[in-house]
Amino acid sequence: MSTRSEQSAVTVLGLGPMGRALAGAFLDAGLRTTVWNRTPGRDRELVERGAVGARSVEEAVAASALTVICVVNYDAADAIVRRDAVTDALKGRTLVNLTADTPDRARDTAAWAAGHGIRYLDGAIMTPTTTIGTPDAVFIHSGPEELYREHRPVLDALGGTHTHLGEEIGRAAAYDIALLDIFWTAMAGYAHALAVARAEGVTARELAPFAQGIGAILPPIFEGLAEEVDSGSFSGDGNPITSAVSSMAHIVHTSEAHGIDAGVMRAAEGMARRVIGLGHGTDGFIRVAEVLGRR
Repeated sequence: MSTRSEQSAVTVLGLGPMGRALAGAFLDAGLRTTVWNRTPGRDRELVERGAVGARSVEEAVAASALTVICVVNYDAADAIVRRDAVTDALKGRTLVNLTADTPDRARDTAAWAAGHGIRYLDGAIMTPTTTIGTPDAVFIHSGPEELYREHRPVLDALGGTHTHLGEEIGRAAAYDIALLDIFWTAMAGYAHALAVARAEGVTARELAPFAQGIGAILPPIFEGLAEEVDSGSFSGDGNPITSAVSSMAHIVHTSEAHGIDAGVMRAAEGMARRVIGLGHGTDGFIRVAEVLGRR
């Protein structure tokens, strides 16, 4: 059982922009915070604010019952923690990995941790660095629920909402991948839209309020389509996929008339035409999700 002193201490490994934000939030909450980063000097501001700068990873890990790691990917995380001295120091302690990567990598790390007597939680941060320590931060976690509940008081210092998605260790990474898929696909679409609009003499500032209007109609669409996908209904009432293909073709034509690469939209149109070719022309566009998932 952790002592009260141990429960008020935390170690942060990795001091990139997000790692510094995490450590800063822990400090602001009055937690004894130990920090370490591969590149010397990044802890200077945090140390000035009261953090303890560890000279080695082993020293950092030994300072707290809970270690939070947040680096660029699991290759970087493995290079830090999967060394004999560090692994030995982590034994019997909890490692919370907020590094973004894939569900398979999360499962692999959990298996490694279990094999070395390390208690492990996986997680993801779904909001920018500026939200950390504020009510706007969003964190998702997966792994043993009892372990999550034990460390929740410390994790709460990071602000915002924390959601435990289940004990299957890969679930947080699965949510992260799916949600980032939405974000980056949307950003790619917006970048393409700006290029087409500019070619037609429409500035980004002129388009922005209308683009925001498109964004605003998406949440209820997502909600409704979720029910359709889970039930397998894929209704095309009011907007069959044949209609969607027609509008996609217009985008492709206009883009290419201006010499703008339309590869992303051509890919989307191709998926929609595949659905039609399989006999689902009266279904809605979201039937694409079912077709993509076929093996």
